[in-house]
Amino acid sequence: MPTSSLTEYLDRHNIKYVRISHSPAFTAQGVAALAHISGKDLAKTVVIKMDGKLVVAVLPASLQVDLEQFKKATKAMAAMLASEDDFRDRFPECEIGAMPPFGNLYGFEVFADDSLAKDKEIASNACSHRELIRLAWEDFAKLAKPAVIRFAAGRSAEAA
Repeated sequence: MPTSSLTEYLDRHNIKYVRISHSPAFTAQGVAALAHISGKDLAKTVVIKMDGKLVVAVLPASLQVDLEQFKKATKAMAAMLASEDDFRDRFPECEIGAMPPFGNLYGFEVFADDSLAKDKEIASNACSHRELIRLAWEDFAKLAKPAVIRFAAGRSAEAA
């Protein structure tokens, strides 16, 4: 089962989580709809090539990465979305596009959009296009140790 390393990691750290099964979905918004979760409450994982290295960016499924804002916030010289070929082998137990936000488990530095830190819980892919894991934001932040910055585009005027 693809989630085994992830759930073992969470169990080892005594983290409370809920596994949510759903029909196969291949977009973050599609997953949110099938799991009956708001797109702002589902954290999606995006791999970015930043100054020649791969990093993980975690943001609400309803938003998109603003690469210029990401560069400014990280003081990077260059930032671009990584291709699947760039990271396919770095998540060996995960289906492509279903990577969990725990980039630290796979040797990635993790960045989280500041809007996620306002939520008590986040739900995210769990290495499969059929399963999510919901856990407390505080637990995610404690384990993944993301740099919390603002880099998401598509916020409503109220959310900005």
